[in-house]
Amino acid sequence: MDKPVCLIDTGSEGKLCVQESALQILQQIQEPVVVVAVVGLYRTGKSYLMNRLAGKQTGFALGSTIESKTKGIWMWCVSHPTKAGTTLVLLDTEGLGDVDKGDSKHDTNIFCLAVLLSSTLVYNSRGTIDNRAVEELQYVTELTECIKVKSSDEDEDDSSEFVKFFPSFIWAVRDFTLERKIDGKDATENEYLEFALKLKHGTSKKVMEHNLPRECIQKFFPSRTCFTFPFPTAPENVSRLESLNPADLSSEFLDITDRFCKFVFHESHVKKLKDGITVTGRVLSHLVKMYVDTISSGAVPCLENAVIAMAMIENESAVKEGLQVYQSGMEKLKDSFPVELKEVSSEHQHLSSMATQTFMKRSFRDTDGKYLKSLEANINKLFDGYLCKNEQASKRRCEDLLSSLSEPMTEKLKQGFYAKPGGYDLFCKDLEDIVKNYNNQANKEVKAEEVLEEFLKQKSVESKAVLQADKKLTEKEKIIKEETEKAILLKQEIKAKEEKQRQLEEKMEAERRSNEERMRQMKQKMVEEIRLQREEGERAMDSKLREQADLLEKGFQEKADRMSQEMEEFKRQNAEAESNKAREFAEMLENSNKRHEESMAMMMKQSREKMEAIQRMNARSSGRCCIL
Repeated sequence: MDKPVCLIDTGSEGKLCVQESALQILQQIQEPVVVVAVVGLYRTGKSYLMNRLAGKQTGFALGSTIESKTKGIWMWCVSHPTKAGTTLVLLDTEGLGDVDKGDSKHDTNIFCLAVLLSSTLVYNSRGTIDNRAVEELQYVTELTECIKVKSSDEDEDDSSEFVKFFPSFIWAVRDFTLERKIDGKDATENEYLEFALKLKHGTSKKVMEHNLPRECIQKFFPSRTCFTFPFPTAPENVSRLESLNPADLSSEFLDITDRFCKFVFHESHVKKLKDGITVTGRVLSHLVKMYVDTISSGAVPCLENAVIAMAMIENESAVKEGLQVYQSGMEKLKDSFPVELKEVSSEHQHLSSMATQTFMKRSFRDTDGKYLKSLEANINKLFDGYLCKNEQASKRRCEDLLSSLSEPMTEKLKQGFYAKPGGYDLFCKDLEDIVKNYNNQANKEVKAEEVLEEFLKQKSVESKAVLQADKKLTEKEKIIKEETEKAILLKQEIKAKEEKQRQLEEKMEAERRSNEERMRQMKQKMVEEIRLQREEGERAMDSKLREQADLLEKGFQEKADRMSQEMEEFKRQNAEAESNKAREFAEMLENSNKRHEESMAMMMKQSREKMEAIQRMNARSSGRCCIL
């Protein structure tokens, strides 16, 4: 994108609404996204920072009046400067605390959306991080009422799990003029932030009001960083940042801005959903629509519901994508029909593997294997269709070949060439030559034996007429010739059935190999998803351990003890979730194997029936030979 566009706007009735044109831009982005959102009071220079992250001097609107310039949420998608194959999505939000809006809930909704959509949240403020600045970040205290993790137990407080899904947090303090000192010693920016978020001891209302926003920030955003920006230029020029040349800005301001951008580029992670699922631009577009629709309806966004809804959308699309990969490849092969069955089976196996890989790459939360089963069934249906089309093409070619080879014989029959003594032997010799030439030219065709069987059956009618008209042969000789011809027909019928049996066995082998590859990919997917889920839990547990250690260090024993209980429950839930995931995958593998075994059993039954038919025909053939 060469410039930002409005992603979420405010409708005529004051409700948030999504801009479809912006969603279409996101839907075209197939690669993972790093989402950086900036929030803060209006007129604090949020847009300037986002423009710098985009590598531009201008882009997001910069206001020079006392009213908020940005309305709703604006989006700018650019190639990530340091992470190849990744898109950086910048979200500039409407300034908080604008009195003209008259609806404080609107600010909460904007803040809530920024938290839900971003992987890094930048909170922009001016001056210092004092008590007033922390209190202005009141929206963090409302997150427990505005966001749910689980869809069940509506009254249950599941905010302890926020740490799994919430973005990393950067507090950008603009126009900072104080010395960073704590107890007379120089302090880093992060030390300054932690000092500002320090809790007070006591149980009075005043202490609790002081501690509440600080506890929420510490609990929900364990990964937090601070940047303090000095005045970029003379105070009277701050409102004209967009029109100033970089040369007009102080070197200290430019250095910190550069450091801020590098930190965001290197430390901001790809956006993830529950269970470590990677978010692409396409997935982000669905999340935006889902969250905005939920908030506009007056309901509370639920992370679990979002994942379930996203899984349904993405899994359906994953099936379509997998089928498209398979079908487009087989359509190319179809242009070469007819080909050997081995070639069709080999391409089927290759494309089936690619289709499953495409499906696995996009799908998630296919807990009962419903969508994978749908992909398998559709691929098998398409495979049968392509086998049929190849057989039809082979049949046409074989019929055309026999028609061409038998044309001279047809002319001789019309002219009565065989209607003379010794004509039957001449007819048999010509027929033998036709069959020999046909076998040389059509030996690899899948329908070669079957078409030849039909051809010989048709010629047997003409053969009988020629035989009866041949005055050279005695009646006994005619009987022997007729029985010989029947034996030849039976032999060809056996050959046709044996070829069908061979083709069935080849198809079974192709299905066996395809299933082995599918099972390998399923196991790989299972290992990867369990790994992501475990890492997500470990990161959350590490955050909680750091928070507990911090509480103990500062003398909050009671809070630390409560956290111990919380962590034990957290561990139990993580272990249970991992166990459930492993069980679900085991059931998927078992069901997939069961479907494969049922399919193979059906083909084995067909194979046995064909073998029994061949054995019966061989017995008839042996009996006929004995008679002769």
